[in-house]
Amino acid sequence: MAGKEKGAGGRGRLGRLKRVLTPWLFLAPSLGGVTVFTAVPFLDVVRRSFQDAMGRRFVGLDNYRAVADNSAFRLAAGNTARFLLICIPLLMVLSFGAALLLAGGADSSRESGDLEDISGEGDRDGRNRRQRGKRYGIFRTTLVLPMTIPAAGMVLVWKIFLCPDGVLNQFLTGVTGQVWEVDWAFSRWAFSVLIATYLWKNIGYDMILWLAGLGGISGELYEAAQMDGAGLWARLRYVTIPSLRGTCGLVGILSVVNSFRVYREAYLLAGSYPDSSIYLLPHLFAHWFLKLDVQKMTAAAVMLTAAAVIPAAGIWISKRGRKE
Repeated sequence: MAGKEKGAGGRGRLGRLKRVLTPWLFLAPSLGGVTVFTAVPFLDVVRRSFQDAMGRRFVGLDNYRAVADNSAFRLAAGNTARFLLICIPLLMVLSFGAALLLAGGADSSRESGDLEDISGEGDRDGRNRRQRGKRYGIFRTTLVLPMTIPAAGMVLVWKIFLCPDGVLNQFLTGVTGQVWEVDWAFSRWAFSVLIATYLWKNIGYDMILWLAGLGGISGELYEAAQMDGAGLWARLRYVTIPSLRGTCGLVGILSVVNSFRVYREAYLLAGSYPDSSIYLLPHLFAHWFLKLDVQKMTAAAVMLTAAAVIPAAGIWISKRGRKE
């Protein structure tokens, strides 16, 4: 009897060990790749940030002081922070509004289809709803289309609109009767131009993420809220937004990640030395790379990583503490 209990206990421990190890075995290839190609090189970057250019002498915090005192770094960091603080909220709000419009259009299309199935013929209200659904389909395609356009082709279109003899200046000349020859990408409007290109390129992508989140909300919640007398704004406030907290975090993280890719548009639109208002951190790193300024690159990389990881870790720890 004791032997059976011992054998059962051994099988139980083996089963628990298997349940613990199985996920890690599936993750092992990815974790190995991340370790070899990301973690180890970054640790080497941290090590080099405390050494001289040749990696032979320990210099302490001298490299970090040089980066902090660099006026180009302060300008690029300030522009990048301003870009993130303005663009990310704008992108999330606009893409969320577009997703709500499209979700309403899809509901109208389904209702019109049901109506046609019941009546056997489309009445005026049914035709109006189908036409509205088609218009929403065109709207959806228009928002998603920029995702399929290569960055070089997109920037070429923007240059046609924004160059001194471009479409925008010709339009303003015709409206105002005055000659407009503004090079918008190198004027005081350069930052607004960069924001417009970023929003135009990424609204469709974030809209798809919001639509996925909206599709996961049970219709019974809306029906219950409507039976309790909740209006449109009340349902949005008490049902839709609370149900999209996880989607909101995902959209925010991906928007921040994609925001660093705006360097492609900034570089193709204005070159390596753009207007000072759109001189971003990737511009600075590109210049340091060409000069082989390893000390500043490594120190700045560590500083930026710490600026991103420390707040994220603090938020994660605070959330975990509240749950416990």
